[in-house]
Amino acid sequence: MEPQQRSPLLEVKGNLELKRPLVKPPSRLPLSGSRCKRRFDQMEDVLEPEKKRTRGLGTVTKFAISHHRAPVGTTVPQTQGQAAAPKVPKKTGPRCSTAVASVLKNQKAAPAAPAQKPGTTAAPPKLGGKKPSKRPGWDLKGQLSDLNAELKCYRERTQTLDQENQQLRDQLREAQQQATALGAERRTLEGELARVRAQAEQGQQELGNLSARVLELEERLGTQEGLVQELQKEQLGLQAERRELTTRLEEQERRLQTSEAALSGSQAEVASLRQEAAAQATLLAERGERLHGLEMERRRLHNQLQELKGNIRVFCRVRPVLPGEPTPPPGFLLFPSGPAGPSDPPTHVSVLRCDERRGTLSGAPAPPTRHDFSFDRVFPPGSGQDEVFEEIAMLVQSALDGYPVCIFAYGQTGSGKTFTMEGGPAGDPQAEGLIPRALRHLFSIAQELSGQGWTYSFVASYVEIYNETVRDLLATGTRKGQGGECEIRRAGPGSEELTVTNARYVPVSCEKEVETLLLLARQNRAVARTAQNERSSRSHSVFQLQISGEHAGRGVQCAAPLNLVDLAGSERLDPGLALGPGERERLRETQAINSSLSTLGLVIMALSNKESHVPYRNSKLTYLLQNSLGGSAKMLMFVNISPLEENVSESLNSLRFASKVNQCVIGTAQANRK
Repeated sequence: MEPQQRSPLLEVKGNLELKRPLVKPPSRLPLSGSRCKRRFDQMEDVLEPEKKRTRGLGTVTKFAISHHRAPVGTTVPQTQGQAAAPKVPKKTGPRCSTAVASVLKNQKAAPAAPAQKPGTTAAPPKLGGKKPSKRPGWDLKGQLSDLNAELKCYRERTQTLDQENQQLRDQLREAQQQATALGAERRTLEGELARVRAQAEQGQQELGNLSARVLELEERLGTQEGLVQELQKEQLGLQAERRELTTRLEEQERRLQTSEAALSGSQAEVASLRQEAAAQATLLAERGERLHGLEMERRRLHNQLQELKGNIRVFCRVRPVLPGEPTPPPGFLLFPSGPAGPSDPPTHVSVLRCDERRGTLSGAPAPPTRHDFSFDRVFPPGSGQDEVFEEIAMLVQSALDGYPVCIFAYGQTGSGKTFTMEGGPAGDPQAEGLIPRALRHLFSIAQELSGQGWTYSFVASYVEIYNETVRDLLATGTRKGQGGECEIRRAGPGSEELTVTNARYVPVSCEKEVETLLLLARQNRAVARTAQNERSSRSHSVFQLQISGEHAGRGVQCAAPLNLVDLAGSERLDPGLALGPGERERLRETQAINSSLSTLGLVIMALSNKESHVPYRNSKLTYLLQNSLGGSAKMLMFVNISPLEENVSESLNSLRFASKVNQCVIGTAQANRK
């Protein structure tokens, strides 16, 4: 760059030997508030000697600095020592910018003084607001004094601006402290920095407008030197900013290293957990294998235990005396204790019978005859439904293991067969029969086995056999009571499974569904009044539950039926009874019932004797239960007897029939597994 021509003002200053540092010219780059303050402070330090020279003046001209609505150019006389700076209201944001713009507007309103020609005398400035006279050109000291007076006025304005700028800087410092406390991310800080720079540029522009006169004078004192110094200051600011960014970068790098270390530790922990999970999975698989083996062993031992008890078992149950019935004489029914004493459940029952038709030679009545019977278990009149079911719960579970199970309730009319199978009035949990209790037990065990991978499905049907006709007890609507439509057929060609055509097969999964089916069947069952019972069941009811289980993980399947049969009353016919129209219908019912019961006994005997032909088809009852009576099935018969002495004949017949069944032995049961 070519050296600039030295201004006349600098030559005069050199002649006067003013030994003071040059006033730093303003930078044309955007400056922050702190830098602007330092620049005007330096100008104030340079012109400090001029202040002392101008103290002798009586009054000075004070330029009012106000908002943009205040009038421009007003002067106020002021004595020496009085405070010249007015109170500046604390402003932030746009209001501060408005004040600065007002000052700049006032400054621009005053025209710049024309340059004085050399050799002329400048007029002294007028005091009290009057315009100073023009000084001659050779009066450089006077001109300098005027400039100092004018500079003092601008310095006062500058101090006011510095106060406002100081307020802005304080607000900016608070905003920066808040930004640091909140820990904003780098992008937010950069945006804030850009906004602050934009504000600083706007402030610089406003300050430049206010100090337009000062800039004209400072440009004559050396624009290039001031620009270099301003660039150095800018460099220092950038270096400080770079150090701050470097510090932040180091902090971020430390945090990144900490995060990487934590990530490495987490990855190692994850790898360890994966290894542990794999080991646990292996152990779980091994335990699953062991559990499956134990379950298979449990089923084998359970079946072995049931076989030791006998694949055909007979229980005897004596119902209690009902209100209004005569009390039996003492000793009519005896229940001798077992080998272990009174704590051992009874297995024997004795019936004392007094026959008035028999007598001795002396004419005295013959002593009563004692009939002793032995069964697998005997339930006295005080036994509850829960005690009865507890004895057969394991047998019911065998159906879940894949073994066909058939449970009969046999006895004369009024001996408690239906109560044993279906229960008493609804709503009494103590009176629930074997059917709802058995299904609740099966649902519970199936839920437990689901944790081992087994899934079970249950399908229920309920039919009755009345006069060798099959009726659907679950029929509704127009099909209700139409028994001729139901026939016993094989499920398919070559299949051993038997089904009842046109009968409802209802999937069940909870107790409520079973209760609904039992209520519907109770309403549809054929009953009639007999000499033994006001409401007697005149048909065999068969509740069948088809159970299907599958272990998908091992490809094992099992299926078996659970049959709960309530047989009709087994009364003998009285040959001397006079038959009317109603009695003839009861006679046909009794003949059909006794025929089917007789066939049931023949089938059990044929199975026990291993005969080549088993007469299943002689009765609809035995034909329907064919798959649940053979060597692969487990069977239990409840013989229900009345405690009344008047029914002793029928009770003895029932006990004799049950004793014959109890003496039968069927082959080893086999589970139906695939």
